[in-house]
Amino acid sequence: MSSNPYAAPRAAVGDVETVQEFQEIRLWSASGRIGRLRYLAYAIGGTIAAVAVAGVLVAAMGGLGAVLAVLVYIAATVFSILIMIQRSHDMNWTGWTILLSIIPFVGLIWLFKPGTEGVNDYGAPPPPNTTAVKVLGIVLPILVVLVGILAAIAIPAYADYVRRTGGG
Repeated sequence: MSSNPYAAPRAAVGDVETVQEFQEIRLWSASGRIGRLRYLAYAIGGTIAAVAVAGVLVAAMGGLGAVLAVLVYIAATVFSILIMIQRSHDMNWTGWTILLSIIPFVGLIWLFKPGTEGVNDYGAPPPPNTTAVKVLGIVLPILVVLVGILAAIAIPAYADYVRRTGGG
């Protein structure tokens, strides 16, 4: 019995495997890609960690702690630049585009513009977000806003209290 050369191929669909490759996350590198939520979580988390470490250094060590706090802030700035370059790579832009973030409100592009699907000029896509990244990316901005609102209420109230009691 001969087979029809024009017949559709007969293959089980389940035997085809699709393998999706992801880049590993390299925090202290200018190469690679990083997604929006991970960028937001790392940027806010890194800033909060730097402020906390610098505050502890100044409180515990005084003048020497202040010098060390400046070094912590320099390291935090370098970290922020590196993850912003990686976020630019995710949008298939060169790292030099981070200079645009100097312009007011233009830096919001890094939060709202999605990355490219699949492989781009800068490599494979970043890995899916873990639960910890999702929690940090959602909870930290809310926490920052709540602390800002509380500070906006508490600082004037405290200044009024000090003025009424005759202190300061």
